[in-house]
Amino acid sequence: MEIEFRFLNYESGPLVPIKCLVQSVHRDYTLDLPDECLSQVFSSLSQSDRNKCSLVCHRWYKVEGQSRQRLSLHAASAIETILPNLLTRFDSVTKLALKNDRRTDSITDDSLSFISTKLPRLTRLKLRSCKQITEQGISTLATNSRWLRKISCASCSFGPSALAAILTSCPLLEDLSLKRLRGVINKGNGYTNSTDEVVIGAGFTGSDSLKSVCLKDLYNAQCFVQYLSGCKNLRTIKILRCSGPWDVSLDEISSRIPGITEVHLEKLQVSDKGLYFLSKCIDLEILHIVKTPECTDAGIAEITSKCHMLRKLHIDGWRTNRIGDLGLIEISKGCPKLQELVLVGVNPTFRSLDPIAYNCRQLERLAMCGCETVGDREVACLGSRCTMLRKLCIKGCPVSDNGLAALGQGCPSLVKVKLKRCGAVSAKCIEWLRSVRGEGFSITLDTMELQQEQDMDSAVGSETGVGDQMTEMIDGMATMDLSSGGQASQHPRGGRMRALMLVAIRRFSGGAGPSGSGANLNDNPPA
Repeated sequence: MEIEFRFLNYESGPLVPIKCLVQSVHRDYTLDLPDECLSQVFSSLSQSDRNKCSLVCHRWYKVEGQSRQRLSLHAASAIETILPNLLTRFDSVTKLALKNDRRTDSITDDSLSFISTKLPRLTRLKLRSCKQITEQGISTLATNSRWLRKISCASCSFGPSALAAILTSCPLLEDLSLKRLRGVINKGNGYTNSTDEVVIGAGFTGSDSLKSVCLKDLYNAQCFVQYLSGCKNLRTIKILRCSGPWDVSLDEISSRIPGITEVHLEKLQVSDKGLYFLSKCIDLEILHIVKTPECTDAGIAEITSKCHMLRKLHIDGWRTNRIGDLGLIEISKGCPKLQELVLVGVNPTFRSLDPIAYNCRQLERLAMCGCETVGDREVACLGSRCTMLRKLCIKGCPVSDNGLAALGQGCPSLVKVKLKRCGAVSAKCIEWLRSVRGEGFSITLDTMELQQEQDMDSAVGSETGVGDQMTEMIDGMATMDLSSGGQASQHPRGGRMRALMLVAIRRFSGGAGPSGSGANLNDNPPA
């Protein structure tokens, strides 16, 4: 490239043009970065950005592949032909996910064995709908992947013997999740694998590293208990929607692992007897009892009489009314360190909430959903006694403005309130609470209820003529959904259509609409 420069000649005076050649250089400065620095840059990018960077040049393609630690593959049988090339490029993967469609064939035991040999440093593994993988493949994987710390299997076909192989061959395993396994059948009095039909469980000692287990949507999941009960350092166990009786299994688990600190029970056939066995875990800190209709106040009393370290307690009574004031009063007596309490489908009254608010001085989070007996008196009790309460959630309870007024000066630590399906609470009360509590306070009311009330307020003072026309139009559109016989449809869709059209037409017309009555609330704080 030729560039002309002009320099001033001080002796002769005029400018003297001088032409010289300048060579333009296009240099890639990333070549100065070592591969280690380049891989650090790639690690801070998103998955899509990493894929784009791998297409820049051969060096970036190689460095990006060798530095990638997370990999997710569609584990259909068609991928088996390209597995060697994939794993040669991504040879540093430590977190692998193999997900397949339930309607297609998955990879087989040979492919899983090949993956375990190519990726010996795996620490996390997810298997989804890999139905062609059997106990033999899982056993080979566990033998080759001794660095595994977390395994999650869902919709697979292997049985409990695979669990024995994992717990035996993976000395560092800490987290195990088994969901919707189809490899367990009940044969006679014992449980067997559906593939080899070998009786399981004899002579197993357990894993010393396992800390958390989740069993979900399993048939005959009790056969796993004899393995899990041998894991002495197990601290968290979640049993969700598993069939069969669980009282005896809970007895075995709590007797052999008394150091459990977190238990989740959801939709199980467990009774007060099972909760009595569970009370042997005196270090229990977190307990979820969700939709277990056989549990009553007596079972809650057994737990709270021995487990004084409880910090979080969730109870979903499923509207059976078998857990009420008596059980909650026992909670107030035996759980002084309670920080979080969630009540769903339970009907507490002032009789139980008052001692909870008085005795559980560390209570920070409280949620009450579908509690038909929680009204203004109960909320006022919480506002006057719960000095440490920070978050409050009320859903589907008969609470009004009068009850929420107690939160204006009470609960000095309160920072967040969430209200849903509380029809007696008005938007003006919400605004009043925001102004009283200050900027650090957040309160939300169900969006639909707020919108309907704002629509009613905006309708006040509108022109009568325009309002009548719009009302006739909306009524006509709401009745368009007619059955074949000419009768109006009773589906609630018509009411929703009317409400939506009401809002849309008012916004389009600048706020005009049919006259209506606004919320009857003064500017003063509610009484």
